[in-house]
Amino acid sequence: MNTIPTLAPWAATDHNSRGRVHPEQDPEYRSNFQRDRDRIVHCAAFRRLEYKTQVFVNHEGDMFRTRLTHSLEVAQIARTIARALRLNEDLSEAISLAHDLGHTPFGHAGQDTLDTCMKPWGGFEHNLQSLRIVDVLEEKYAGFNGLNLTFETREGILKHCKKEKAKQLGELGERFLKGEQPSLEAQLVNIADAIAYNNHDVDDGLRSGLISEQQLCETTLFGSHYTSVKKEWPELDTKRLRHETIRRMINDLTIDLVTTSSQAIIDANLETIEDVRQQHEPLIRYSDKMRAKNLEMKRFLRDHLYQHYKVHRMTVKAGRIVKGLFEAYIEDPLLIPYENEQRKLLQQASSQKLARRVADYIAGMTDRYAINEFERIYG
Repeated sequence: MNTIPTLAPWAATDHNSRGRVHPEQDPEYRSNFQRDRDRIVHCAAFRRLEYKTQVFVNHEGDMFRTRLTHSLEVAQIARTIARALRLNEDLSEAISLAHDLGHTPFGHAGQDTLDTCMKPWGGFEHNLQSLRIVDVLEEKYAGFNGLNLTFETREGILKHCKKEKAKQLGELGERFLKGEQPSLEAQLVNIADAIAYNNHDVDDGLRSGLISEQQLCETTLFGSHYTSVKKEWPELDTKRLRHETIRRMINDLTIDLVTTSSQAIIDANLETIEDVRQQHEPLIRYSDKMRAKNLEMKRFLRDHLYQHYKVHRMTVKAGRIVKGLFEAYIEDPLLIPYENEQRKLLQQASSQKLARRVADYIAGMTDRYAINEFERIYG
């Protein structure tokens, strides 16, 4: 029977947590990281992920991944890795579910356009926006703005950060200035995220018809498993053949990650979570051989899926919508359907604060809402 293992001494726990910005009494019947996860699941930004795109615009088809389904898939992979390495599953799940909260509509196309629009006011980055949502923008609790998550969950949400931004984040930004590492739970979610989106973009790409099994067989990772499945199950239909191949790819990546990371942890002679933070390189890692295979797959997806002309056309449309909305709201903030009190504050805001509030509003939109709002404004 697969029982829950005792946590490793270097895993994150309630006892070694750096706590919350606003002190709260410990919860009953659950850990602090479970409380974080529950707060994330119940927040408005998490619900909106259902209608935010991964690669394909949401209304293009219901069978494609959204940010919500992607986050759930990341959480599943992260919990598996965490259990195998005796790390904190609840923290891994909380980070997984929150890591994409700050994504704009239309995926990376929306983010890139909003970043360009916000250049005069500090730019836009979805990791920082995710942190801003859980620290400031969610309005649910009487005693504080945001969700008041633990340091460890917030640390995991912030995967990367420029030094000039890190200086403004206090304790949370110190590791970017000192060249230190986050918890092992944060490190494993970072890779679980990549495992999920690479393999599920393969699935969505095949179902959309934009890439083919024949093309993918040129990559080592897909080709080896595809050939193996066909040999073992020669009569298998195309749909099951595809799913069995992708399932084996995910399994292969996960096993290599656990095996390699386990050895790296042993070699590092860890005793506490602070020993993890003092490392100069992440300890959650692939073998060199698997890293090369994974990089080959990422390059394939970039060249054949993300730069496919049909995806590029959607990207161009998305950019025009986000840019048009930003320009309209900056020129006339009263176009934003806020309550009267908020509308007055917008009118009186400095250009910096107005731009940031406009960015918050657009980043919070779903794909379909952004499209409808653009049409309402521009006809």
